[in-house]
Amino acid sequence: MSQRPTRRQVICGGVAGGALASWPGSTGAAAASSTLFREVTLVDGTGAPPQLADVLVTGGKIARIASPAGRKSGSAARIIEGEGRILAPGFIDTHSHGDPLEQSLESLLAMGVTTIVLGVDGSGPRVGKDLDLRTWMRAAGRARIDLNVATLSSHGTLRRAVGVSDAVRRPDTAMLGRMAAQLDTELRAGAFGLSYGLEYVPGIYSETAELTNLGRTTSRYGAVVMSHMRSENDDEIEASINELIASTLPGRPHISHLKVVFGKGEKRARALLAFLNEKRRQGIELTADAYPYTAGFTGIAILFPQWALPPTDYGKVVTERRQELRDHLERRMIRRGGPEALLFGTPPYTGKTVAQAAQEAGLHFADFLIKIGPEGGRGAHFTMDKALQDTLLLDPFVAISTDGGPGIHHPRSAGTYAKLIEDYVVRDRTLPIEEAIRKATSLPARIMRFIDRGVIKVGANADLILFNPTNVRARSTYSDPFAKAEGFDLVMVNGQPAFQKGRRGSASGRLLRAVTSPAPART
Repeated sequence: MSQRPTRRQVICGGVAGGALASWPGSTGAAAASSTLFREVTLVDGTGAPPQLADVLVTGGKIARIASPAGRKSGSAARIIEGEGRILAPGFIDTHSHGDPLEQSLESLLAMGVTTIVLGVDGSGPRVGKDLDLRTWMRAAGRARIDLNVATLSSHGTLRRAVGVSDAVRRPDTAMLGRMAAQLDTELRAGAFGLSYGLEYVPGIYSETAELTNLGRTTSRYGAVVMSHMRSENDDEIEASINELIASTLPGRPHISHLKVVFGKGEKRARALLAFLNEKRRQGIELTADAYPYTAGFTGIAILFPQWALPPTDYGKVVTERRQELRDHLERRMIRRGGPEALLFGTPPYTGKTVAQAAQEAGLHFADFLIKIGPEGGRGAHFTMDKALQDTLLLDPFVAISTDGGPGIHHPRSAGTYAKLIEDYVVRDRTLPIEEAIRKATSLPARIMRFIDRGVIKVGANADLILFNPTNVRARSTYSDPFAKAEGFDLVMVNGQPAFQKGRRGSASGRLLRAVTSPAPART
């Protein structure tokens, strides 16, 4: 019987021997293309206790997992000594931004990410002006990319792809039919589900009938529906969750970057978690993801009323309704913590708060916001309470995600998973290492229904990370958001070293495609 190590042993890297299979030798061609991790602390992603093991990787797959007890050596082209370090599945980021066809994803590799999900918040990757997701998928399937990439079909992008203007508030039957057909096509091509961005144009204008129409299509594939919900405000979040569920059933609703804006304290978090658990008790397969920071990052358009957003003629709004707009912006900004609580992450105001930028312009902050308009910048919005967010983050149904990516001026882009290990596992000890790993690996893999990823088992894809938890550091800050994490000694993608000793290795990532088929239509 295996012996579960103490928390102290796990953090320092030492474990008792585990009862695993005996080690068979490896010879010939298999050995020539193999890597043996010898005497590592295996944290397999399932939430099982860590144990000492040897792990053999051959041909991009996990070939053997065995106890090192009584064994002196193993055969492999490359042997890596564990030296007390943890071997875990690579992290799976369920909510990521960027495009591996255009940008380096090195900052993600540096913090142990081996798979990302794109097409979130209702906006999908594209090739030039071609909005058909299949075009991008064909390009990604041919490209050399840093890590594994999956994508969702994106509500706003597919809406535009079939010619539904942002000015259309209530698509007619023909428009709804084109949208559903495009979604079906993209799901058949390998998209893993659908995403909404209901606080952004054009999702902000959508109504229940439009969402339900798409939800029916998605549910036929058993695919996930991920949503940046209608509102994350303390007094509106339960209603937003109900809308997501109602428009998704009988599918699988998923809450993107779970948070309670303006909410305070652990008690409020517990109430929301009880609300979510009641939904699950009713049989709804409801999940969520979150990141370990108390500031979000989005465009300043979130401060503006709908009637001032594109495709509205903004100049006309300012001319005819300036005082009404000013009053709205002043109230909205003050409710969100004031102009000191929004830090710009885009030029020309990068690194300045709204208060600082307005003062330099010689304007009241509301007049400054009117001047730059709803498309005038993006930034970090400090609207969350740490006690509340930590309680949500620790919930077993909440996966870890970044909501970051290249160009997003927020420390989560380069620090999320390092911060998870450094703060929650090592410093505060609020998460056992096996639970932290599960929330970043097998849980997101289950949400996405990835096959043979997110766990270390024989036959699984060899997406692996090797690290000592006490050496992990999240170096990114709000002033230096792209400083790469430290402490992940090796990041392996599909059996190849993708990041090692602080440097990128082979571009061995793959485009992942869903393999589900639609259920027969009911008659």
